[in-house]
Amino acid sequence: MNGKIENSPSAVLFDLDGTLVDSLPLIKKTYRTVFKDMGIPWGDDDVMKWVGKTLRTIAVNFAGIDLAEEFTNRYQSSYFTEHDKYIRLFPGTERMLEWLKTRNIKTGVVTSKGREGTMKALKHTAIEDYMDIVIAAEDLEKHKPLPDPILKAMEFIKVEASKSYYVGDSIFDIEAGNASGVKSFGVSWGICEAEELWRYDPVDIFNSWEDMLKYL
Repeated sequence: MNGKIENSPSAVLFDLDGTLVDSLPLIKKTYRTVFKDMGIPWGDDDVMKWVGKTLRTIAVNFAGIDLAEEFTNRYQSSYFTEHDKYIRLFPGTERMLEWLKTRNIKTGVVTSKGREGTMKALKHTAIEDYMDIVIAAEDLEKHKPLPDPILKAMEFIKVEASKSYYVGDSIFDIEAGNASGVKSFGVSWGICEAEELWRYDPVDIFNSWEDMLKYL
């Protein structure tokens, strides 16, 4: 079936890490390395609760303003060294994106990840060409859970919030989506469990990309 289907959105925007790309094991491994090398207490996986915020914000919170640059540099060095070994798509991701594109639904990534890491992940997993827009951390000063990144993406691809979806795996994604006026959806395979996501009032939570395609 080709062509746009009735009642479908004009655009579906996605978070990257933990949503499209299975990068959380590498992120956790990298943070453990940085924390150990800098003598920062690991705690009870506390840093993983911050995934979805910018690396700079995380660095300042856990290392302090004076060591934030060192923290960031160490993280990026370790992360990129092992990137290709770990990064892969979640099952069904490319098929889902292809399904959307054949129905003329615009797609894009809105992430708090830096642009270098974002583009490397999209290219490595061969989904870069599916994206009509990519919004990364450097593209604006305000980040999720504020709505600004999603609003910027919609402005670029010229779609209305009422006709757009945002899909992510963290509470910051749901908060940003709701604040921007789009329909917010969660996925259960990322950083947050479904029970936690439901507390932030998503329209629905998908357990697979098949669930989203059925919803559409």
